[in-house]
Amino acid sequence: MVSPTVNVVRYSALAFGAVYGFYHRRTLQERHDQQKLEHAIHDRKRLIAEAQEAWKRKNEAKSSTDPEDPRFDLEKLLLSFEKAT
Repeated sequence: MVSPTVNVVRYSALAFGAVYGFYHRRTLQERHDQQKLEHAIHDRKRLIAEAQEAWKRKNEAKSSTDPEDPRFDLEKLLLSFEKAT
């Protein structure tokens, strides 16, 4: 037979361990959720930046230096001459 004092200590330690485990798990989960959210935001920003760059490249390729072309852009033509000099 085990004394009642030992049983009280044993079950108190068990209860404390369960409460500590619950609290620790909750803090780890919050930290993980925060990192996951930051990663998703960073990934979205990177994808948006890539899409913007692709859109710029696509639209720059469409502008023409031929004055007869309906997509002719005089300002871009002058800027390209300015960059060349």
